[in-house]
Amino acid sequence: MVKIYTSPLECPPIPNTSVFTHLFSSTNYPSSAPAFIDAATGTSLTRGQIKHLALSFGYGVRNHPTTSASAKRGDTVLIYSPNSLTWPVVLFGAVAAGLRCTLSNTAYNARELAFQYTDSRAKLIFSSEDGVAVVRQTLKELGVSKAEADKRIIVMTESLQWAGGPSVPIKPELAGLLTVADLLKLGTLKHEEKFEGDLANETAYLCYSSGTTGKPKGVETTHKNIISVLMMVVPAFPPMESGVDSMLGFLPFYHIYGAVKLLHFPFTVGAPVAIMSRFDPDQFCAYVEKYKITISLIVPPVLVVLARHPAVDQYDLSSLETLCSGAAPLGAALSKQVLDRLTPKRKSKKTLKILQGYGLTETSPTTHLVPPEAAVSKIGSIGVLLPRLEARLVVDGDGDGDIDAAEGAPGEIWIRGPSVMKGYLNNTEATKNAITPDQWFKTGDIAIRDKDGFYYIVDRRKELIKYKGFQVPPAELESVLLTHPDIADTAVIGVDSAKEATELPRAYVVPAHPLKSEAEKAAFSKNIKAWIQTKVARHKFLRGGVVVIDAIPKSAAGKILRRELRDKAKEELAGRDPSDDNVRAKL
Repeated sequence: MVKIYTSPLECPPIPNTSVFTHLFSSTNYPSSAPAFIDAATGTSLTRGQIKHLALSFGYGVRNHPTTSASAKRGDTVLIYSPNSLTWPVVLFGAVAAGLRCTLSNTAYNARELAFQYTDSRAKLIFSSEDGVAVVRQTLKELGVSKAEADKRIIVMTESLQWAGGPSVPIKPELAGLLTVADLLKLGTLKHEEKFEGDLANETAYLCYSSGTTGKPKGVETTHKNIISVLMMVVPAFPPMESGVDSMLGFLPFYHIYGAVKLLHFPFTVGAPVAIMSRFDPDQFCAYVEKYKITISLIVPPVLVVLARHPAVDQYDLSSLETLCSGAAPLGAALSKQVLDRLTPKRKSKKTLKILQGYGLTETSPTTHLVPPEAAVSKIGSIGVLLPRLEARLVVDGDGDGDIDAAEGAPGEIWIRGPSVMKGYLNNTEATKNAITPDQWFKTGDIAIRDKDGFYYIVDRRKELIKYKGFQVPPAELESVLLTHPDIADTAVIGVDSAKEATELPRAYVVPAHPLKSEAEKAAFSKNIKAWIQTKVARHKFLRGGVVVIDAIPKSAAGKILRRELRDKAKEELAGRDPSDDNVRAKL
């Protein structure tokens, strides 16, 4: 018998319209209210300015002679940049122009960026100044001439003169390239491109999800998907008051967690966001004090910092009322460490709450959230199901008949509702494997549901490694390792690091030529660990170690038996943390 769970929460009907129309339809907040602030300089843009700049950008990209042919309704543009004040202008402006946006990891090298660029069928690339070198290398490797490549690149400059902020000269090697500021000078769209009715199901964003096998997959997120999440989160999220609450935005905007919950959601509830280009412990604490931040979206490694870093003692963090964690599992012990450290220092009578949420790129992203009143009683939970979603906990999702878990027993979370993606771009087989004919999305995560309707993640069917909010597919690392002439076979797993509060990629390798001594094996491991760092983005480094092994355990069908390797790793790492001598990664 199918057991379908629903949410205890309610939300209004979800409109069929465009993301842009939805964002700017509210008359609850004055156009003079601040919307986004560059935390480093204090340069601020109001809600009215954001709308005007977005419509100006939309007009410019549609009409500039260099970009017009590649910016027709339905065309795709790629954004490759760290967080900046330019992001909401480009993203909202592209949507106003009827474009699709694919958001790319700024840690990507030329090979990784080239895949997303070609797979998404993007034409124009909006890049930070520092990213242009990688973009140029990407286009060169794709056989694009330098002259043609430079027509496809628009620079998101460090200068904020266009926003009334400080002027910074563009890097000399980028002279002659078109900039976002150039596109803002040509005119303004009279109104945004409309996506009413069924057109709301057209793709708006393409974030890439590192699936468990093969290359990353483009997730087709529609206008309706985004609007659904924005509305469904409100009943579970801490109430926010315009003119009182503010958020700190350091989570990367290229990830759907940052894009939706920092660029879109605060805008719909009237809360300004102070934008950080990346996470830095000292700056985080300084900006909380300076901008009186009340809410910050975080990932578990940030809580590790707050539990230990000396900067916490140097600033007043009393304004913080809520820390909302996502992207990776959060343990109750770590939450308690942070509360024990921060609570005695508070000058505010309000209690600091640490909440946890859950979601995936494929669900746009949030599906579960712990309501503020349950912060203490349900610590460790991912929360309740959001309104308008349905959930199942399935024990056997691979057979002809799916078996639902008994009450209180674990099962794979399946989700159905308006925030579930349209599908994987150019990949009908992967879409078919992920979404059932009756529209259930299989998350791959195993959870239990308690008698109060709160869910707890207990395991994961998928083999994806989650490193500090990044997704690392073992199959991709294995394919790279197998290109090394001295590796005969390999398997990659994730190992837990308590110190880093995250998983670390760990490789088991079979050398192509026998290694006789332990010294030879140690040297080989060290060389492979260094070699992989020249081939992949930083978050994919083998921080969990490289272990020489005689043979990779496999099933009769040739499938890697990762559970055996995980058990082996536990024995090898007994009593010590795998994070020794790691290279620090940027969030």
